[in-house]
Amino acid sequence: MFIVVLSAVLALMHFYLWKRLIKDTTRPGRTRWILTAVLIALTAVLVVTLILPRIIGLTESTWFAWPGYFWFGLAAYLFLTLLVQEPIRLVWRWMVRRRVQQTPAEAPDNSTLLSRRLFIARAGAVAAGAASAGLVGVGAANALGPPALLQVPVRLRKLDPAFNDFRIAVVSDIHLGPLSGRAHTERIVEMINETSPDLVAIVGDVVDGTVHELGSAVEPLRDLASREGTFFVTGNHEYFVDDPFSWLRELERLGVQPLRNENTPIRRGSATFHLAGVNDIAGESYSDAPDFDRALAGVNAAQPTVLLAHQPVVVEEAAARGVDLQLSGHTHGGQMWPFHYLVRLAQPTLAGLSTVDDTQLYVTRGAGFWGPPVRIGAPPDITVISLQGQR
Repeated sequence: MFIVVLSAVLALMHFYLWKRLIKDTTRPGRTRWILTAVLIALTAVLVVTLILPRIIGLTESTWFAWPGYFWFGLAAYLFLTLLVQEPIRLVWRWMVRRRVQQTPAEAPDNSTLLSRRLFIARAGAVAAGAASAGLVGVGAANALGPPALLQVPVRLRKLDPAFNDFRIAVVSDIHLGPLSGRAHTERIVEMINETSPDLVAIVGDVVDGTVHELGSAVEPLRDLASREGTFFVTGNHEYFVDDPFSWLRELERLGVQPLRNENTPIRRGSATFHLAGVNDIAGESYSDAPDFDRALAGVNAAQPTVLLAHQPVVVEEAAARGVDLQLSGHTHGGQMWPFHYLVRLAQPTLAGLSTVDDTQLYVTRGAGFWGPPVRIGAPPDITVISLQGQR
């Protein structure tokens, strides 16, 4: 069903682009045919990038993924900027129609109307193209550049003073795949290690592919250095492969400890807080669903609990069980404005620190991207949470 809906949306979007960018801006003839052929070629690349791998298991390759995803981002903004111009078109047509009705003798002839229509259509196309190219260019620089390094203090009411300034490096949504490889992982590992964290938390969506395809790209995670180690919970994309458990085994081999509906105590002398993790919601399809009761079994209610959960939306369940702090990702901060409004409909928050009942929720925008290598209004980040006790 998802493939059918996606195909229909892409078909309608590209028909609209053809109408506004090609049919309305050209007269019948060779130029229109050439431009139509170019649009068909770009559409074909996009289909190969987005749809065929999900139908026939075609492995995504860099040579078609880069142009395919870039065109996806550009087409989306062309579609939006052209839609914004529709009221202007409607007003112009209304004005022409009114003039014809009021003063038929002074009404422009058909050739004049056609010239004016072509001029307006071409001006609109140029404006849409310039705006879209500018947005995608800036967004690509944000997405492909280094993540911002954020320092966020969080106060926990039950935290023992022994844990004051305990630093948790939080990274999510690395999304290794055809557009991001080993160099991307190496940069993230270097940035995290430079902060000298006490603990590293990877909250899902490390990969978009199999261990065979991306094992080498993930390998630098073995070099993450922290006093308490590196912990991981699954994201939805870890389940988008034939054997999602293969990644759990591979990460564990690299020294990254999965928390699969379980918890572990973190100690400083006699002081303790509990680090817990739940599987992602997508694990339900693999009998690997989140289980909060199991994940929080045995925790001491007098000591703080920090929960790793890929999707912020589960915070209500965490709050109902007395979790003090939930660390999440998944949203990408919306990744591409104004599409963040759609993400906001599904998640309680897009990024940053918020509170649900007595549970604090921190959502990182993620260190990578998914789909178009474009981030607008939502730069990537790695966050260092500094725990503080209540004053």
